[in-house]
Amino acid sequence: MADSLDQAIEEKFGSKKPQKFVTNSRNHIKHIIGVVSGKGGVGKSFVTTMLAVNLNKRGFKVGILDSDITGPSIPKSFGILPDVRGDKELMYPPVSDNGIKVMSINLLLEDPTQPVLWRGPVLGNVIKQFYCEAFWDELDFLLIDMPPGTGDVALTVFQSIPVDGAVIVSTPQDLVKMIVGKAVHMCEMMDVPVLGIVENMSYMTCSCCGNKIYPFGESKLDELAEEYNILPLGSMPINPEFAKKIDMGEAEDINSSFMENIVDLLTANLN
Repeated sequence: MADSLDQAIEEKFGSKKPQKFVTNSRNHIKHIIGVVSGKGGVGKSFVTTMLAVNLNKRGFKVGILDSDITGPSIPKSFGILPDVRGDKELMYPPVSDNGIKVMSINLLLEDPTQPVLWRGPVLGNVIKQFYCEAFWDELDFLLIDMPPGTGDVALTVFQSIPVDGAVIVSTPQDLVKMIVGKAVHMCEMMDVPVLGIVENMSYMTCSCCGNKIYPFGESKLDELAEEYNILPLGSMPINPEFAKKIDMGEAEDINSSFMENIVDLLTANLN
């Protein structure tokens, strides 16, 4: 893997490898976790949000770096409006009602619908600023909501930020098996440990009988975990109320008891 990675880096950057980012001296971050998927539409940002909310409920100090520069959604989930303040040295991430710090490109745009039409080097520089020049202060967990796929930003994050591990997000469809493989192999090439896999949109609970319904087919979580030798962290349900809460900026009010076991396994695997 190392040879193929070196070759890929040389093809992309020439003989100069990407620099390692060093955050400012006022930041003290214990764990950095990337939340990744090989494609879009699997609910990766929702998983990131729910992980942050539940870690925060347990008393951990949590921040989210939204590295999905061209499709950011984290601020809306928390109802955070553009309000990034700064001085000559640092930017100060806005904070959710319950104390989760968030840094996202949408917090710097006057119009959140304005498209970000930037090429790879500019995107990479934004990621560097969010990590190095934001005042994260003391954090137990910095979650990085990764963009879909394995492009420039993913490469920048995994090569330049000291990520402790990755959580892979999947859904039950057959196509996702191949997509999970891409994400796992990317992590292997980057020497980033895979902390586990979460299956989102796994089931619905019938409001009448309480039985589980599988609109996308039976869960493939255990099958994927076994095939790629990674930890199955757990499954997350579909619930229209979740979407309503997210649209209203009330992610912290979602009844997310389904996350308890996922967070237990994640923190145990990280330690």
